Amino acid sequence: MPKSRRDKVIALTQTKKKDREWKGGLIEQIREALEQYQSVFVFRCANLRNNAFKELKATLADSSRFFMGSNKVMQVALGKGPEDEQRDGLHQLAEHVRGHAGVVFTNLTKEDVESAMAKYEVSDYARTGTVARETIVVEKGPVHGPHGGLMEHTMEPTLRKNGMPTKLNRGVIELLADHALCKEGEHISPQGAILLRLFGHELATFKMDLLCGWVSASSGSISSGSISSGSISSGSNSPRVSRFSKSLGSDDNSHWDNLRG
Repeated sequence: MPKSRRDKVIALTQTKKKDREWKGGLIEQIREALEQYQSVFVFRCANLRNNAFKELKATLADSSRFFMGSNKVMQVALGKGPEDEQRDGLHQLAEHVRGHAGVVFTNLTKEDVESAMAKYEVSDYARTGTVARETIVVEKGPVHGPHGGLMEHTMEPTLRKNGMPTKLNRGVIELLADHALCKEGEHISPQGAILLRLFGHELATFKMDLLCGWVSASSGSISSGSISSGSISSGSNSPRVSRFSKSLGSDDNSHWDNLRG
């Protein structure tokens, strides 16, 4: 018997593909922001957490605007080359919009933006596929929970399901052999991510770092001890693109290599 054409399975998780209209709208919003704000910075995210990012955007809503999502569209909006860049030297900024990156338009200084970002660094549980920054091993014997006490016996099936060789011994979960939840430098497995959460090990940190910046010539001057060669004077007639190196997780001060647009 042929299938009825009325019987159709509709996936509720299906999302609408971003069309030309959406992309055009994003380009227009970015170019409008160029008119409203004095500086543009490219930032990079590690272990993005939506709640913390939303709080940061809400805090800086009066002075800044963030864009993330489609790197290629943002590159087009800024200008991918000298012939189509929206401001002098801005195509040098677009070159760095790749990977887990975004763009923030702001009237704040670099130092103020970095200070705001630092306030929203949060530790969280690592997700599947994250590279472990340390080795975590649970030792053989009675299993203790994240607070130091014995883990509840009802958790034993969950531990065993996720690869831990356990058994119940008079109501106490006993580990039959040392078990590594993750190993430094290796990707965390789905089972490892679950166990790390159960044992309270937060190995991921949501962190944002600035990669480079463009400052309008009309913004006046920037004073910063981290500018390595010159500064932008109030009488300057040309904007400046500043690229600075700072690796995520590094505590060193960032250094700016100034490039004229």
